[in-house]
Amino acid sequence: MPGRPAPSRRTVLRSAAATPVAGLGLAACSPGDDGAAPARPTAPVDLGADGDVAKGATKLFPDGNVVVSRAADGSLKAFSTVCTHAGCPIRKLEGTKLVCNCHGSEFDARTGEVLHAPATVPLVELPVSVEQGRIVASPGT
Repeated sequence: MPGRPAPSRRTVLRSAAATPVAGLGLAACSPGDDGAAPARPTAPVDLGADGDVAKGATKLFPDGNVVVSRAADGSLKAFSTVCTHAGCPIRKLEGTKLVCNCHGSEFDARTGEVLHAPATVPLVELPVSVEQGRIVASPGT
């Protein structure tokens, strides 16, 4: 328009960044099915019978966002299955490898360590115990 200054490069870039672009599949990047980020447990979570995780085994509890593994000596470890990259719930366990379907991050379900980026931070370890024959994961501190 005559008499009106052209927008600066910074103004154009800010506007572009703030404008949603159709067709980018943003829903695929959303943390949860309802758009809310899944949370770590905020209260102790009863995951099931003590016998549900055998020695040397790993089990995913998607409803609790927890994975539990039992070492050969019988000790338990639990980790939150909320991906540390973008907060997506991890719903896939392949042997002892957790795979986040949002962006492909992979974690060792026994240690919480990152096996494949884009995540760079390990999963959050949760206190876990057996109470009255039930596996119970508690919120992390």
